[in-house]
Amino acid sequence: MTPALEGILETALYAPDLDGAEAFYGGVLGLQKITRAGNRHVFFRCGPGVLLIFNPAETIKPPLSHGATGQGHMCFRVAREALDAWKAKLETAGVAIEADVAWPNGARSFYFRDPAGNSLECAEPGLWSIE
Repeated sequence: MTPALEGILETALYAPDLDGAEAFYGGVLGLQKITRAGNRHVFFRCGPGVLLIFNPAETIKPPLSHGATGQGHMCFRVAREALDAWKAKLETAGVAIEADVAWPNGARSFYFRDPAGNSLECAEPGLWSIE
């Protein structure tokens, strides 16, 4: 029997403007930058995982071509009691909140976009019955 997967180690999003992505994720969201490789990628620590931001025009090139084009989605895990503070921080930084959702199971999340148009969400872990 194969052991269960332990979780998600990394998540990737794509942004053609890495300077803008670095300013947004590092400056606005306050994530710790791990590394940047020229105009190819910038990586950030996010809780126990890693957020990879790739320039799609660079990641299609060999020798290690992988990736996608277009907008993606990811969700940040935020404690229920911290959701309003995060929403206020983003609004103060000029980030538009697209939706604030009360889900049928009682959990709450809200959506916004990064400079590349990726859909981002802040949600409490209870959204997926995770504590």
